[in-house]
Formats: sequence, C-alpha cells, structure tokens
Amino acid sequence: MVRDRRPSPQTAAVLTALAASGEDWSHGYDLCRDLGLKAGTVYPILIRLTERGLVETSWETDPPRGRPARHLYRLSTAGAEFARTVAATARTGQSAPAPGAARLAPRTT
Repeated sequence: MVRDRRPSPQTAAVLTALAASGEDWSHGYDLCRDLGLKAGTVYPILIRLTERGLVETSWETDPPRGRPARHLYRLSTAGAEFARTVAATARTGQSAPAPGAARLAPRTT
C-alpha cells in the first residue's frame, strides 16, 4: 500500500525555494536563512529529496579562498514537476501525491 501524504510545510517551502531558483544552484545555508528554518530541518529534507531523485546535488567547484567547498542543490526534472504539483494542490487545498508514488506501488506478477 502506498501512502498518499502531503509534504510537510517545511518540505513544501524547500521545494518552492528551489523551484524559484530555476536551474541555478542553491546553498543549504542560503535556504536556511531565506526560509527561516534551522539546518537540522533543511538538510534532512534535502537529503530525503535527493534520495527520491527530486533534487540534484553537486560540490562547489571554485570556493572562495579560505572557505571549504559547499554542497549545491537544485531541483531535478522530476523535482520541478513535483514542486509544480505541490504548488497547484496548495492553491486548491487538495492533497498532493507522494513523490514517486507510481514508482513505489507494489508490483503484481
């Protein structure tokens, strides 16, 4: 059985912020600051979204001198589609489908 659960408000906020960035990369710290959420909230969300194929990650290739490279995040194609679905269902008040629900459905053999 597949759970059809709406993303948490924090997850929806992260998706919306990444969608607003388009194809540009975002830093986790900037997301925390812009959304007013703590790192202990944002980074686990980013990890879950990455594991589900909704977010792409990369390392910063040319960090400023004296600072280590940071992780960068942006929505994948599937993530952008899911973010649009979440935004649309938020406007209508319906429940958003679980990300990858079709992929997680039990197989019948």
